[in-house]
Amino acid sequence: MRVGQGYDIHQLVAGRPLILGGVEIPHDRGALGHSDADALLHAIIDAMLGAACLGDIGTHFSPKKQEFANIDSTILLARAQEMVTNAGFTVQNIDSSIILEAPKLAPHIMPMRQRIADVLALEIGQISIKAKTKEGLDATGQGQAVEAQAVVLLSERHP
Repeated sequence: MRVGQGYDIHQLVAGRPLILGGVEIPHDRGALGHSDADALLHAIIDAMLGAACLGDIGTHFSPKKQEFANIDSTILLARAQEMVTNAGFTVQNIDSSIILEAPKLAPHIMPMRQRIADVLALEIGQISIKAKTKEGLDATGQGQAVEAQAVVLLSERHP
């Protein structure tokens, strides 16, 4: 068994969609980034790659490469899973947290869990997503950013 942890943060700005867990969340601002800036999927990808000792998201999907401009992060998630599988591992479960003051994420948790499960060909029961706030503290707490944390458990595949 291998454990990996991931973290991501993106500034919130007007004129961008807010995409988390592969789901567009209605909001007046979205995350700024080279790709679709899905902080949750980026944290999960880093956790998966880290558990398999394959580096990080920036190593494989550099923001300096035009091919990743505005890319749907579910594509990156599927590619990360392929790398993890090729390294001899299988995702057992994902536990994650999104830190965001607004909007409220409760209505979107199940669709996010299902989207991630679908991309990774996992059961929804293997995906946990929690929503947290920072109660007005720091830039995220003041509504200027979205953060995500993830932990992934991998097991070795046996032929």
